[in-house]
Amino acid sequence: MSHPADKLPLTILIAAETYPPNINGAAQFGYRLAKGMHSRGHDVHVLAPSTENGKSFTEAGGEWPVHRLKSHSVPTHDYWRICLPWEIKRDLSMLFDRVQPDVVHIQCHYMVGEYTLYEAVKRGIRVVATNHFMPENLNPFLPFPEWFKKIVAKNSWRDMGKVMGKAAVVTTPTPLAAQAMHDHAFLRKVVPLSNGIDSAAYELQPGETLGHREYPTVLFVGRLAEEKHVDVLIDAVAKTPPALNVHLEIVGGGEVKAALQAQVARLGLGGRVVFRGLITDEELRQAYLRAALFCQPGTAELQSLVTLEAMSASTPVLLANAMALPHLVDHGVNGYLFTPNDSTKLAGRITQILSLPPDGQDRMGKASRSMVDVHSLTATLATFEGLYYGELLESEAV
Repeated sequence: MSHPADKLPLTILIAAETYPPNINGAAQFGYRLAKGMHSRGHDVHVLAPSTENGKSFTEAGGEWPVHRLKSHSVPTHDYWRICLPWEIKRDLSMLFDRVQPDVVHIQCHYMVGEYTLYEAVKRGIRVVATNHFMPENLNPFLPFPEWFKKIVAKNSWRDMGKVMGKAAVVTTPTPLAAQAMHDHAFLRKVVPLSNGIDSAAYELQPGETLGHREYPTVLFVGRLAEEKHVDVLIDAVAKTPPALNVHLEIVGGGEVKAALQAQVARLGLGGRVVFRGLITDEELRQAYLRAALFCQPGTAELQSLVTLEAMSASTPVLLANAMALPHLVDHGVNGYLFTPNDSTKLAGRITQILSLPPDGQDRMGKASRSMVDVHSLTATLATFEGLYYGELLESEAV
């Protein structure tokens, strides 16, 4: 066990709105947090919505208990599920009686996080709250006019402040997100704390070599959703010089996949764009290493773990100049920012990087790798462990 020697191990309840098998940054963080705290000798329990209809239950056979709450599918999303307060409150109370957590860590202010926090506060249990979402992330799944979505977002910010304001500590992955929570949710103190990454997991292994690239490949990894703007990336690839023979590899699934496939066919890019769908962790590592360039055109990223993973594999990056992505670019050193939704500017940057000599591209990739060190998963886990024990440097809070 590697918890602090002068402190007893804790029973930690992690309440997640999304958790594997869901594939997104928040779900991956929840899993890595649980795995990290388990490896440090703590008794970890995860609480998350069930992935199918039925009563609440506890999964069997895992490394740590995962408690699934009764949930319901939503018609506008292929895997997101919601829990109704009147169906889960009794189950939550019974779970607290059984688990007896020392600390609760919620990952969102929506139903699971909100009512887990209320139960913990009622029992006098320490709560740490982490926010992975911006209210605007919900817009593509709300079948309402724009004016109504703005009302929903404003109310969601208000609810975030009301719920997370009851926690002992509030964190979010980046300073920009912390400032947004301060400005819109009126949370007095928010600690910017990276989700963290095990960068060594994405590097070339001893004795491993990369084969010759027949053509340069641009890689996108993530959910195929409206706010990811993968259509802009496809348009940009179509605008690159034919002589470069730029290919595009798209990893992930989502509700706009069919529309993107139709766009590829319409542009005549069928031989240069491949949709990989959902792949294994090792296949993903290979995709990062194989890529000449990683692109994230999304405009609603709170941190972008997939960008950090690509940077860990020593890959140059092209990122939309939006939300937290500018924190991951040293302009002209490890890549470039581009104007969101501007496929012409993006095509120009792709061409600029892929026209560099190999040593120039390698220098960009090495710069990416060096920038990841400040996002060490080990440091993130140690900080959260300190927060669980009640340690906080006030100077770190916005």
